[in-house]
Amino acid sequence: QVQLVESGGGSVPAGGSMRLSCVASGHTFGTLSAVGWFRQAPGKEREFVATIIWGYGNTAYATSAKGRFTISRDNTKNTVFLQMNSLKPEDTAVYFCASRIRSVSGRSLHVEEEYDYWGQGTQVTISS
Repeated sequence: QVQLVESGGGSVPAGGSMRLSCVASGHTFGTLSAVGWFRQAPGKEREFVATIIWGYGNTAYATSAKGRFTISRDNTKNTVFLQMNSLKPEDTAVYFCASRIRSVSGRSLHVEEEYDYWGQGTQVTISS
């Protein structure tokens, strides 16, 4: 059974940094698999943050994340990270990781329906 478990959330003041981790079990990512991070703030819809193509390391970011967040992966540990710097109160949300084990070729990876499995989420709170 595929499982994704996020960790690393918490509360930091604005301007601080945080690193989230997502550990996958139950399957091994293929070259054209992808793992993405999404977030959902209170009262808002879930939105795309960043994604990485497993085998090649190609990344894509939401405009709000560019220049501040970095997605990376550790192939040996089946783990994806989201390093978040210069955090703002508007980054407060529950952050979810999601995996797509089918080929990403031709897919729009900012769309949550493209992902097959989801973690339970980790709360990130940024105080002003």
